[in-house]
Parts: sequence; C-alpha cells; structure tokens
Amino acid sequence: MKLRFAQQGFRYTTMLRKAQTHPRGLLHYWYRWRLLNLSKKTGFQIGYGANVGLGLFIGHRGTVIVNGKATLGSNVNLSPGVVIGQENRGRRKGVPTLGNRVWVGSNAVIVGNIHIGNDVLIAPNAYVNFDVPDHSIVVGNPARVIHRDDATDGYCHNLGDELIPDDHYAVHSMQKGDE
Repeated sequence: MKLRFAQQGFRYTTMLRKAQTHPRGLLHYWYRWRLLNLSKKTGFQIGYGANVGLGLFIGHRGTVIVNGKATLGSNVNLSPGVVIGQENRGRRKGVPTLGNRVWVGSNAVIVGNIHIGNDVLIAPNAYVNFDVPDHSIVVGNPARVIHRDDATDGYCHNLGDELIPDDHYAVHSMQKGDE
C-alpha cells in the first residue's frame, strides 16, 4: 500500500495495466480517463498499446515517453526525460524492443526498429539507434557499446521473476564475418 501512494510510477503503471485489460465498456473509459489525468499530473506518456513486461520501474517524476508500439521486457527501469520512440523512415523504420533488466538513464533517447538485449545499461544522455547486444553498457552521443557482465547489477529496482525468458529478447554481439 505504501508503494501505491508514494510512487507515481507505480500508480501510473497499475492504471495502464487496468486500462489495457478492459478493451471495451464503461470500465475501459473510466481507466482511460484516469490514465489521462495521471499522465498530465506525472508527465508519463506510455502509449496505450505498448507491450510492457512485469517489474517496470519509473523512479522519479518527469517526462517519460514510450511509443504505443514499443515492447519492454521485464524489470525495465526508466529515468526522467527518457524517450523510446519510432523512426519514420529509412532502414530502421519502426519502434524499439527492450529486453529484460534494462536500465535507461536520464534523457536517453532510443529510436528505430532496434533490439536492446538483456542486462543492458544505457547511460544518461545516450542516443541509441542501433542493436545493442546482451550484457552491455551504452554511453555517449554518438553511442558506443562496452561489454560488461552484470551491467545492471545494483541499478535495476523492482526485480521480479521474468515470465518471458531472456532468450526471447537476446541480442548477440556481431563477430567479424557475420552479416
């Protein structure tokens, strides 16, 4: 109960899940209206159709924008100023897919039809528009990838058992000669 009243991110996520489970009827409109009001109050804008796994953690108030077609795995942590959006043209046209145990720092931007692997830390102010392999840290603009086992150890909050296995989101690093 303490989380429900203290954490704005928890309240928003709970309302989003309730709205998504009622696709029609009076409860549908009630939860959508409540979600809109919470969005105005908190600055969180997670698209109604977004596929969000268990354990989403939004730790602080501030603008967090997630495209309605994006996919987020289990135990994803989002910081203020994060944008997970679409690219409208080119070879990466589409929206991102984030794996399990992904921590996204403040003001990071993730765009395009890309895959972020499991156990990935995206540093604050990073601009990511390419696939990121599992067990990595992404820093900078333009971003560069640093391999690190247990990259999110100590960063991810609200950890729970993943219902979707890591293999579903796995992104392996490309070796020379791989195309």
